[in-house]
Amino acid sequence: MPKIIITAQVQDPVKWEAGFRTHGDVFRTYTLRGPIQYTITGNEVALIMEPESPDAFTRAMESQATVEAMAFDGVKRETVKTFVQDKELVLDFHSKAGV
Repeated sequence: MPKIIITAQVQDPVKWEAGFRTHGDVFRTYTLRGPIQYTITGNEVALIMEPESPDAFTRAMESQATVEAMAFDGVKRETVKTFVQDKELVLDFHSKAGV
């Protein structure tokens, strides 16, 4: 299953993280296979999620519940970017070239 990276700007990173941690019911609709990993740098956030179904994930991201959660948390919706990781580079660590 592909991983999905989401980046966005938020109005207040402390408020965002506090709100983000309360949205378990919303995240359960995303068909996730594991934990959500995230980082905060200034007013920018980046999240990594691994959904079982990218299509179901996309529908959940566009749901009214997600829109409301993002608004409550102070996400600047126009800055949200979603990247589906659909390519992979496997390194051969035994080769001098590394590839």
